[in-house]
Amino acid sequence: MSTVEDNLVTPDTTILETLKIIDTHGVPFGLVHEDGVLRGTVTDGDIRRGILAGVSLSDSVAKVMNTTPITAKIDTPDVDAARLMRRAGIGHLPLIDHAGKIVDLRVLKELDPKPEGGNTVVLMVGGQGTRLHPLTHDVPKPMLEIGGRPILETIIERFVAQGFNEIYLSVNYKAEMIEKHFGDGRAFGATVSYLREDHALGTGGALSLLPQRPTSPLIVMNGDVLTKVNFNHLIKFHQNHGASATMGVSEYRFTVPFGVVETSAETLKSIAEKPEHTFFVNAGIYVIDPGVLDLIPSDSALDMPDLFQHLLDQGRPPTVFPLREYWMDVGQSHDLDQANRDYSDVFTKSED
Repeated sequence: MSTVEDNLVTPDTTILETLKIIDTHGVPFGLVHEDGVLRGTVTDGDIRRGILAGVSLSDSVAKVMNTTPITAKIDTPDVDAARLMRRAGIGHLPLIDHAGKIVDLRVLKELDPKPEGGNTVVLMVGGQGTRLHPLTHDVPKPMLEIGGRPILETIIERFVAQGFNEIYLSVNYKAEMIEKHFGDGRAFGATVSYLREDHALGTGGALSLLPQRPTSPLIVMNGDVLTKVNFNHLIKFHQNHGASATMGVSEYRFTVPFGVVETSAETLKSIAEKPEHTFFVNAGIYVIDPGVLDLIPSDSALDMPDLFQHLLDQGRPPTVFPLREYWMDVGQSHDLDQANRDYSDVFTKSED
């Protein structure tokens, strides 16, 4: 059973420090207390929703914690604790005494273990990588090396390490090089199959080539994205929000290199010197429910942003999942150089 000591934080603990605590000890769940009395709980999803709302990682965890968590009494049998968590759709249950003090913590996957990572993964690796010419004249972009091995090999390794073993590669440009390297995937701990595009189908259209419809949400990701995101957190976030699709987004900061002037007609109102603007950008990582595949035309080009726009037009707004982990879209030569500089620090360390 999990103990509570490693997951205790106080309301004034920063969100950043809380992340370090809940990422380090294997139970992604923080117990916020004052003198042992439970004041709230915090999950990975709580923090990501706070990021979307503009909360800073330097803010206190009190800004994002759940102040009305579900709890149980100290003498609750494990079978009842598991039943309560399943009904409530939660994975962690604090046990408290009559004074509200935290005594223990129950974790659903310990009481009722089910393997994570069973979802199908589709990696889009068929593009020509024209922005990386001349490097991609003879080698498809996913096979360019970062850290001494192909980008795609690192991506597949990340999925396998998190329990995702059923992987489809959507191939087109120089597909034979990719297929020769990965084969059936057994050498990489996965089952790798191929969606072969006779012509470019875009990042969404290739999903029409899936031989059968998955029974659970599937992850779709661009084959030039390097990230340390926890894909199980992504799936959980998607399921908890009940949306038909989820888009991973990354924070992008842009500084205007001039003084920005606000005017009213010919009158100067204010000057902001080199202001910084923050946006969320599409990270090229998606989760979609199987039913969304019905929106994808057969053998026609469609990009994933267009698929998400279709859902918006139908009044089925997708959710967004803010990445707080390392993310790099290796689209241009300077991105490739930066990823090579980052590799040893980011990808040769043990899992979070």
